[in-house]
Amino acid sequence: MSEPVATERPTRKGLPIPKVSRPWVPRAVGYATALIGLFDIIAGVAPHIRESKVHKLATLLPGTVTTVATALSLVIGIVLIMLAHALRRRKARAFRAVAVLLPVGFVMELLRWHHTGTAVITLVVWAVLLINHREFYALSDPRTRWRAAANAVVMLALSFGLGMIIVSAHAKTTVGDPTLRERFWEVFWGLVGIGGPIHYTGDRTGDLVYYSLAGLGFFTAVSTIWLALRPSKPFAVLDASEEQQVRELLGKHGARDSLGYFALRRDKSVLFSPTGKAAIAYRVVSGVMLASGDPIGDVEAWPGAIKVFMEEAHKHAWVPAVMGCSEQGGEVWTREAGLDALEIGDEAIVEVADFTLEGRAMRNVRQMVKRIERAGYECRVRRVEDLDARERDAIRNAADAWRGTETERGFSMALGRFGDIRDEGCVVVTAHKAIEGAPEGTSDIRAVLHFVPWGKDGISLDLMRRDRDADPGLNELLIVKALQACPELGVNRVSLNFAMFRSALARGERIGAGPVLRAWRGLLVFLSRWFQIESLYKFNAKFRPIWEPRFLVYPSSTDLPRIGIAALQAEAFLVMELPKFLRRFQKAAPEPNAAITVPAQR
Repeated sequence: MSEPVATERPTRKGLPIPKVSRPWVPRAVGYATALIGLFDIIAGVAPHIRESKVHKLATLLPGTVTTVATALSLVIGIVLIMLAHALRRRKARAFRAVAVLLPVGFVMELLRWHHTGTAVITLVVWAVLLINHREFYALSDPRTRWRAAANAVVMLALSFGLGMIIVSAHAKTTVGDPTLRERFWEVFWGLVGIGGPIHYTGDRTGDLVYYSLAGLGFFTAVSTIWLALRPSKPFAVLDASEEQQVRELLGKHGARDSLGYFALRRDKSVLFSPTGKAAIAYRVVSGVMLASGDPIGDVEAWPGAIKVFMEEAHKHAWVPAVMGCSEQGGEVWTREAGLDALEIGDEAIVEVADFTLEGRAMRNVRQMVKRIERAGYECRVRRVEDLDARERDAIRNAADAWRGTETERGFSMALGRFGDIRDEGCVVVTAHKAIEGAPEGTSDIRAVLHFVPWGKDGISLDLMRRDRDADPGLNELLIVKALQACPELGVNRVSLNFAMFRSALARGERIGAGPVLRAWRGLLVFLSRWFQIESLYKFNAKFRPIWEPRFLVYPSSTDLPRIGIAALQAEAFLVMELPKFLRRFQKAAPEPNAAITVPAQR
């Protein structure tokens, strides 16, 4: 096997990063490691698998040696499976651990005098791992001490399950017929290293069960303690100095991208170009380094920021991706980073000077607005800086009550807060109508729109919420009133909702559309039952906007499923967290978007 060729390039800290030439090696070694670990577990819990034609040779060694070897192989198998995923992601720490565990597993297989084929495979995989050591360079992902709690729960469940299998697999060698309760306590006491109520006809079988259970319990305790004591790293967070620097860039170049202000979400990290004239906001989700919108700042400095971003992704073996960049941003990303771009939808932008309710095309909107006004609704359009504390609290409480899910959504097109002292340039539109018979002091707010600044003469929709019991058409009224108030606010353009796959929906319903396009549109319409795809497109189209395409930038088509899942997690459509009854005991973390946390549903 020839030595892989590698080149080096400087990183942000001046350290070389190897450019790998064998991308298949980490994946192949990772899967092989997982299979070896799986077989070690099966061989450790199933007695008939451990038997072989040469098993009688094991009598040449002391019984304790082969028994401990079997128990240790079981633990090694679990560790190898746990490390296999990190190995596929090129993690250097996983490489070092597997490089030690594989030869130990090889020795354990030889001591057990059976399944020599597994020992040979283990040795081959170990050799391939060492020869291709340059392929495993990635740094560890940021972690928190909650990983220790998760490890304890998962490992206890796994260890207890394997323990029950081990005890049940040796039922033929037990004294008497132990009940399920006795097996439970045998596993329970065995995991803490104490003999249980079950006795075995042979000492070797008893020792094997004891050492296997004790090994599982020991590994669970050690791994949990190690994770709890290791230095924790923070979640993605935008600190005060970084936020100030991003605000300065937005002040000079914020008019380029309607999504630029959303980089100020305080649960994002940010990387700056070497000159400090451009920045990229991102978050790491499930091994995907997910940026949102275009880079912020001077276009000439974008390549420098993109280079820093790609180097950071390479150091950790993260998959780089960009959600919702513009056509210009997509061109720069694909040219500078060698990535591909996929159009994922269109942004609806309304030019205030061209907006009118007159004409046949606006007839439905005009009638709906008049009907809602006759129903007694009143609208107010103000800058957030013009609201007093009482009004801010009322808007916060109303918007929070109308959120459709327990989890707050938003990442690429949501600010995630309202009423912060530094966001006073935002615009809020509220609809008011008192409810007859409501107790005194009940809020009369029925709907809320919140816009963030887009340069000096634009605003971009962040939040759209309304009382579910309010009359239909209230959102249309709010947008019309916001557009009509824009001249007084010095606003010339307004970015509304983002319409996913808008072009496919529009072209698929036209005459002459091909079968593939019609099928694609049919699928989107079907998915609209759960995701507001078609409804958002039709809602936006009412206001006769200019459609600006937005793109997803990605390395290769094979990464798209992983990026898609990461994007759904970032936007909180897929939530992976502790059950509600356990989250009550979770220590409150610093709230990055402290103030009013009401993410948008753009």
